[in-house]
Amino acid sequence: MLAMMSHADCETTAQVLDRKRRHSWPCVYHFYQDPPVIVRGERAWLFDRAGRRYLDCYSGVGVMNAGHSHPEILAAVMEQAVCLQHTTSVYLTEPVWELAERLSEVTPAGLDRSFFCASGSEANEAAMLLATLATGRSEFVAFSRGLHGRTKAAMSATGLPMWRTDPELLATFHHAPAPNHHDSLDEVERLLRRRSVAAVIVEPVQGNGGIVVPPAGFFPHLREICRRHGTLLIFDEVQTGLNRTGRWFAGQRWNVTPDIMTVAKALGNGWPIAAAVTTDELAAAYVRPGASTFGGNPLSCAAALAVIEIHERDLLGPRAERLGAVLREELRRGLDGCGWVGEIRGAGLMLGVELVRPDGRPAPDELGRLLESLKDAGYLAGRTGPDRNVLTLMPPLVVEESALLELAAWLGEHVPRLAPVE
Repeated sequence: MLAMMSHADCETTAQVLDRKRRHSWPCVYHFYQDPPVIVRGERAWLFDRAGRRYLDCYSGVGVMNAGHSHPEILAAVMEQAVCLQHTTSVYLTEPVWELAERLSEVTPAGLDRSFFCASGSEANEAAMLLATLATGRSEFVAFSRGLHGRTKAAMSATGLPMWRTDPELLATFHHAPAPNHHDSLDEVERLLRRRSVAAVIVEPVQGNGGIVVPPAGFFPHLREICRRHGTLLIFDEVQTGLNRTGRWFAGQRWNVTPDIMTVAKALGNGWPIAAAVTTDELAAAYVRPGASTFGGNPLSCAAALAVIEIHERDLLGPRAERLGAVLREELRRGLDGCGWVGEIRGAGLMLGVELVRPDGRPAPDELGRLLESLKDAGYLAGRTGPDRNVLTLMPPLVVEESALLELAAWLGEHVPRLAPVE
């Protein structure tokens, strides 16, 4: 470990960037003109090679909900690694089915069957495959501003132009307006009349779409439309799951249970694991052999079991609800009347501050400059939205309230002083 650290210390940031440019695909990008080289994490904090501390306001895009380097998660993984690191689902092991049982306890009633894989994209592919098998239909409805992954069908379901880079997207996917648009449900109803749609796939809160929270009646109405047309409902909880919005799963905020739900990211808290969870009836439609090489890997399952225990014991859902309300109120207090802010929105500790120019146009360039200033002040935040103008705040759920108050105070002081980027 010391040798590895000393080798890293010999390199400048420019040398690390040069290695990245020479060996990565051009699509792999990073934030910041002068990016820090992150080497360590602890609870809600990240540290660069020089030892500087940053409040992690993005959690690896909603992954580190239980915090960085949680000692109980590390201990669980290390204990498992001594016994068994990997086999596949064709052999019988214990951790994966213990995890499946625990998932059935925290997911909405009736979602008792899990298919494990390694990423959210793969989980969404599995969910859509199951929907096809169970209904005998081949088409899907998704929403503009949605993001469902980087694989073929998941990218075809995605409604954000920035992330739909495949020039030959599948023609079996149709898009309705984003869930906060008044015509969205009418368009879904029109599309489902085709009787060829296997499922509607939707994020309960759109993350990369700019933290889009639907109105109160949206999901109950969507659930009813799907039932009426014999269409399944898939909730993509990859980013919203594991108490990010103040509930185990965001759909529970509206008391709506989907037919299939996908979960990833925070489930492993840094270890790659994902699952598509469904009912006994629908799972019975998938009988031909199916597997994922790393699905249910013992190390990732050990991590996920520890994650669920920590969330349950430490009441991270209620904590996210309370701290999210505090941060949202402080942001509104500090930014009220600021000409640069269009809307502050979100749920739990999944918040977005929409930056607009005084004339109402999106302000992505100004947000880019603000992110640089935030980084220099010790805050690493995200940016989302179709116009890349939504400052996104999703810190680990273990973050201290005092750190959030300091963040809100910094934004309240600096956002009103932004100058237009010419």
